Amino acid sequence: MTPEAGHEASHAGAAWQLLDVRSRGEFASGHIDGSTNLPLDELVTRIGEVAPDKSAPLLLCCASGVRSRMAAALLVRMGYGQVRDGGGVGGLAMSLGRAIRRA
Repeated sequence: MTPEAGHEASHAGAAWQLLDVRSRGEFASGHIDGSTNLPLDELVTRIGEVAPDKSAPLLLCCASGVRSRMAAALLVRMGYGQVRDGGGVGGLAMSLGRAIRRA
């Protein structure tokens, strides 16, 4: 995530829905407080239940940024209009000033 995008997301507060596209096991080992786990391999089938409003702002993260980038591109192709790739969970947590929680 660029510093500008991190600044934008951190000031948007609760308006951004934070989606962690890592596996369930990775999410359980540590995730950003307030994030929702939606593994990349379940994205297409479950996005409608997690984020039914395609105009809602979504901020994605994963371990390093590869899966979140793929998920962001997929969501844009699916018609989601406000999608940001936050990159790796550790860097994004620091940018947002949020704690890492363990399940």
